[in-house]
Order: sequence, then C-alpha cells, then structure tokens
Amino acid sequence: MPSNLLGTSVEDVLAAVFESEPSELFVVNPAASTIERLVEAGNGFDGDLPEIRLLGDESTLKDVMGDFIVASNTANLVEAGDLELRVLDDDARSSMLVTANRTVALLEAGGLVGGLATDDDEFATTAYDAIGDDWDAAEAYNLRTPAIDRVRQSLDDEISPEVEDDFEGVLSSLETARGDGDGLDEVTISLLVAAKNRELLYDISKWGEDVGIASKATFSRTKTKLEDLGLIDTEKVPIDVGRPRLRLKLADERLEDASASELANTAQSVLA
Repeated sequence: MPSNLLGTSVEDVLAAVFESEPSELFVVNPAASTIERLVEAGNGFDGDLPEIRLLGDESTLKDVMGDFIVASNTANLVEAGDLELRVLDDDARSSMLVTANRTVALLEAGGLVGGLATDDDEFATTAYDAIGDDWDAAEAYNLRTPAIDRVRQSLDDEISPEVEDDFEGVLSSLETARGDGDGLDEVTISLLVAAKNRELLYDISKWGEDVGIASKATFSRTKTKLEDLGLIDTEKVPIDVGRPRLRLKLADERLEDASASELANTAQSVLA
C-alpha cells in the first residue's frame, strides 16, 4: 500500500488536503492542538472548504472549547456551515483525516506532526465507510459559544466601534481566553473595555446576554469581583424612570489611555 508524507505540521497536512478539494472531510479523534490548528486553517483558507466533520473525544472538545478564542473561531465555521462537531464514542480510533479518496494518519514524533497518506482505493473506501458509520451513530457536540464575527459586529453596532476595537485588541494580545475563573475570560474582557470607554453596565451586560457570551447575572458577579480587586469602579447615572444605572469606569485613571495590550497585562497581573 503506497503512502506519502504530506507534511511535518498540522498546517502543512491540512493545506495539502484542502487543496485536493474534497467535498467532505472527516477529522477523527484529533488532539487538542490539531483542533486548534484546524480552526485556524479553516478560518484562514481562501478557497471553498469541504464539509468538515470533526468526530472528537468529548473531554478533549470540552477542554479546547473552554478557550473563548478557539471556541468563537470554531463557531464561525459552524455558523457558516463549514464545520460540524460530534462526540466520538470509541477513543481507541487513531487520529486521522479521511476523505472519499484518501486516508491520512496523523503521527506525532519529536514535536512534529506528520501526515502519512494513502490513496489506495480499497483502503480509502473502507476507512471512509467505517468513519461514516461512526459519524451517523455519534451525538452532536453542543457548542454554546457565539461566532467571533457576530460578536465583533454586534459589539460595534450595539455598543460602539471604540469598544469593539479595544475588545479585539485585548483578544489579539492573549494566547488564550479561558473562562475558568482565573485570568481574562470573555466576560472580564467585555467589562474592562466597557469600563475603559465608560459604558453602562446595563448596556454591556444586555449585549453579552443577547449575543450569547453570558447571562446578565454572570456579568454582574464578574463586575463585583473586578471592583473588589480595584480594577474597575462605577458611578450612578440617573434615568427618568426607575433606579439609576451604573456607568463603568476604570479604577485607575492612568489606564484609560493605555493600549489594549497594556490593559490586558495590568488586569492579568492583578488577577494572577
């Protein structure tokens, strides 16, 4: 059975597979890093993507999707109809890429990931049919994170372009944005950039709930935590009817002119 090496990185392997223009691509039991690279490659690919069907270990998917940056970019592909996620029952399956005409085993060695491919018709057909059966029997993975493009556009439209710019700037300065209670997650970032631009807590929390970031209650709890840590402050804003609303502001005025990355670094040092 002849085989060839498609590359020594996930990016190389995926590029080779995408360029062969399959109509459908199964990604089977990928490692966490492979999922991250797949999402990057899919969002950055200029041509028409195949229908990508990712069949992954549930615990791996949960861990990877705990990072808002990865999850929101994954949601971009899901909402565009380019990617579907399902849970693999049998984690003994090898890590591989499968199309109707090619099977690629993903092999890790010495920090490199090699894509060992075979185009043997009989083997490719057998693998494709077997994975297709696995796919049909698998349950969908429920990705609750909103797509990053929708988050950016709604933040621009409903809050302000300045807040959207700062939100994107903070995200770009981070390697991960995990909602694990430590460091900067998507709710913390939203509140910090809202405070930097002196937006109302009501407006940013309503936006966050509507777009699917988190509930208003989560925004309120996180706001209290950031106040207690001395990162943000609030001031009351009277309204015609009802209780005054709270305007967010940074507790240290020197941070108001800080860049997004400087704001992120300061917040991370306080939260650490």
